[in-house]
Amino acid sequence: MRLGIIFGGIGEEHHVSVKSAQEVAKHLDPAKYEVDWIGITEAGAWQLCDGPYFGAGRPMTLSQLQLDVVLPVLHGKYGEDGAIQGLLELSGIPYVGCGIQSSVICMDKSLAYLVARDAGIAVPNFWTEDTLPSELTYPVFVKPARSGSSFGVSKVNGPDELPAALATARQYDDKVLIEEGVAGSEIGCAMLGNDGELVTGELDHISLTHGFFRIHQEDSPEDGSENSTPIVPAQISSDARKLVQETAMAIYRALGCRGLARVDMFLTNDGTVVLNEVNTMPGLTSYSRYPRMMAAAGLSLGDVVDKAVALALEGR
Repeated sequence: MRLGIIFGGIGEEHHVSVKSAQEVAKHLDPAKYEVDWIGITEAGAWQLCDGPYFGAGRPMTLSQLQLDVVLPVLHGKYGEDGAIQGLLELSGIPYVGCGIQSSVICMDKSLAYLVARDAGIAVPNFWTEDTLPSELTYPVFVKPARSGSSFGVSKVNGPDELPAALATARQYDDKVLIEEGVAGSEIGCAMLGNDGELVTGELDHISLTHGFFRIHQEDSPEDGSENSTPIVPAQISSDARKLVQETAMAIYRALGCRGLARVDMFLTNDGTVVLNEVNTMPGLTSYSRYPRMMAAAGLSLGDVVDKAVALALEGR
């Protein structure tokens, strides 16, 4: 099978994407795939590369390749927001992951909350800048509505901190989301599947010593974080585990996800599961949560890629 893997990109998660592609390369079965590595530089140039890295890449367009399926290992803006999905739809090439509409909704956290809430799923109290009430209950989290990996996110403990937090978030998106803090544990669920049977990895639980979880913001993420540790499997009761998994499946379906995604939630002290966000192309690096959760459930990254590619070809 001729597999095109797109990596890099012009968004803030370019370097995370490269690391994800390099990890995928380690787990691909060469007997199954002939791989074309398609790199997008930070300046937006498309290159046909010799592997998951940038070097003497050759300029290219998708029309030069005869691909059976594409795996867009692109994170955040221009990777998970429907842009690359629209290009692939127009090109007629099957691709791994969520479609245009689902990618757009999940990328915009305010839209995802509206859809999930309409489906009966608990979400945080939230506002955009133009709907902010005169009084807020602190702490709140201020974040770009359409960004990933905690870029531009601030915890605000009082009104005097709000203007600076809004300015920081606007560096990444002109739409800013303000969320009331949720008291609870952050739990993640790795999802794999289309409309029918869904496979879930082991849940993880983010253990914090202080502050808040800021994935990919560390100086050396391969060596761990200064304030957070992902625990797999999550140290929660069997009843809570079942509830979280069922809620993750409901979120996945309500938002129209397919292929794969990581659903991040909060488990509150009273047992309520609250949506945090959905990553439609989660990080696949050596230190990322999604492959760790799947590995704990017995699925290697190679297994995940094989299944995701098969899902992309369903009905084609």
